[in-house]
Amino acid sequence: MAMLSTCIIPPTAPHTHTVIFLHGRGDSAKKFMSSFQEWRDSESRSLADLFPSVRWVFPQSELRAAAKFPGARMSQWFDTWNIANLHEKQELQIEGLKESVSSIKVLLDTEVNRLDGQWEKVVLAGLSQGGATVAHTLINAPKALGGIMVFSGRMPFPGRPLAETRMVLGLTGVPDDDSAVRTTPVLVQHCADDPLSRIQNGREVRDSLSNFGCEVEWQEYPTGGHWFHSPGGVEDAARWLRAHVFEEKHT
Repeated sequence: MAMLSTCIIPPTAPHTHTVIFLHGRGDSAKKFMSSFQEWRDSESRSLADLFPSVRWVFPQSELRAAAKFPGARMSQWFDTWNIANLHEKQELQIEGLKESVSSIKVLLDTEVNRLDGQWEKVVLAGLSQGGATVAHTLINAPKALGGIMVFSGRMPFPGRPLAETRMVLGLTGVPDDDSAVRTTPVLVQHCADDPLSRIQNGREVRDSLSNFGCEVEWQEYPTGGHWFHSPGGVEDAARWLRAHVFEEKHT
């Protein structure tokens, strides 16, 4: 499996954690990294500002054929026939999702090795289709992560038990039990006015992962569209990271 190309925001303090952040369909790692840095709290601080010891890694998805547009190729983690309804011709999602999850697992191994094998120091995050890919990476991960964060996301192949959901991609190196899933904290944020990934999609992510045994924190905002909520979303994400990843529960 070839290593994905990445864009990096390096830590400005001694490196303690890594966040791997996946862009949405049609976007690029470079543009998404730039947009991410514009996501600010009420004091105009980005997450990179708030967590200077974090290495922020933005992988670039492959250019994949888009079945709905013959001859077209686009930056996407997996193909989708109808972005408003992932259930329609959902079999189109399998090949790309399988390849993307496998590639993210390779990237995970690399970042974990940078942190001396400490899986709990690595967080997976994704926006939109990136969030969908992150969710499936978690359920196929060999060990528990520090956490996952899903923004404006969707859940491919929902409504199945964990074992059956894993069987959809049929990846190797997947644990037989659910301990990694149950012990990885999850944050799901979604804006109620999102016109591309409806609020029901975010709730489906929440409910699916909760049914797998995840500890999910759900944060819903009235406005923000198909994007991060600002400034409240960044402040809530920072609080969640401190509580569940950096374990600053009593500070």
